[in-house]
Amino acid sequence: MTTPAEALQSILARVAPLPPRTLPLAEALGLAAAGAIRSAEQVPPFTNSAMDGYAVRAGDLAAASAEHPVRLRVLGDLAAGATPDRAVAAGTAWRIMTGAPLPEGADSVVPVEDTVRGADWVEVRKPLREGIHIRLAGEDIQAGLALVEAGRGLRPGDLGVLAAVGHPAVTVHPRARVAVLTTGDELVEASERPGPGQIRDANIHAICAQVAACGAVPIPFARVRDDRATLAGVLREAMGEADAILTTGGISVGDYDFVKAILEELGAQRVFWKVAQKPGGPLGFWMLGDKPVFGIPGNPVAAMLMVEEYVRPALRRLMGFAKLHRPVAEARLEGGWTGKAGDHRTTFLRVVARREGGQLRARLTGPQGSAILSSMLHTNALAVVPAGMDRVEPGGMVPLHLTEEAEDH
Repeated sequence: MTTPAEALQSILARVAPLPPRTLPLAEALGLAAAGAIRSAEQVPPFTNSAMDGYAVRAGDLAAASAEHPVRLRVLGDLAAGATPDRAVAAGTAWRIMTGAPLPEGADSVVPVEDTVRGADWVEVRKPLREGIHIRLAGEDIQAGLALVEAGRGLRPGDLGVLAAVGHPAVTVHPRARVAVLTTGDELVEASERPGPGQIRDANIHAICAQVAACGAVPIPFARVRDDRATLAGVLREAMGEADAILTTGGISVGDYDFVKAILEELGAQRVFWKVAQKPGGPLGFWMLGDKPVFGIPGNPVAAMLMVEEYVRPALRRLMGFAKLHRPVAEARLEGGWTGKAGDHRTTFLRVVARREGGQLRARLTGPQGSAILSSMLHTNALAVVPAGMDRVEPGGMVPLHLTEEAEDH
């Protein structure tokens, strides 16, 4: 069987970013920049006041003191957005507001609280350091400065900076549209009381939430009965609406597991089926033209784990992000773990990780069966037990995938 590392490599090698689009800044939050962006302008564009006060020449105030205040003639008022019509000469000042351009001849601003104001004059009672309380042109951003690297998810601060340098729009990769199909005659809506042999469909809600959490757009389809013709029709519809397709259930080897055969009848090329891991072994991956198709097992924990480990990195690549993978760390596994002797599959354990005394520690969330959905309530990491290891001693070290932290590589 394909190993987890081989499966992920095979998926990522076949997924390419969606074609970029230019969108207004208001629609770009969280999307990945399609290319590096540099500033074509400087910010601020002109030297301006950082305070409400008076624009002066510092040299005029060198001898100012409480006993011998210096009186300056006020040339007028400068509000933000106004421009001065005269330079500051010796013995003069402009009354200036925060953000207004510094008049020619001025080199400093006296805060208003340090002055005494008259009808057309102002007195200053202490000297002033040259250059104080002003913002120099370009001191924030210089023309040519690198602002955003390709593949970076745009944050509110990024959008503010892009607006400040004159980018009302930005070229990004769009959100992937992901068809989510759940299959099985035994499933009913969350609002229904299950009858004999029935269970509520948890997968559609959990998986759509996972898709949305990574920035993609889930397209949930009505639940599909275990009927070959119905499933084929729904898959055809999904192919026309989505950039990627996720199916849950119907992927194993039972008499009613039709997904594999129907996908290949529709022209999908199988890349692999089955991964040497627990839980989630019956994972299938196909390419339908340039669209990835994931056949995910129906057990709810296995389904969520497959989305986390394989679908999420693929969707992030589809959406053009440079960083695809959660942070990886080493932790001590409190209480240890014992698996099946001779099992040559990689085992993923749901754990709660915490930092204690400068070290990362983890404990199991409880029973680890692939149908124990309650184990996901408190999980914030997955412990990855390598193939061939069937025991971790109490306090033994295990690698973790930190599933609540942003991708870092």
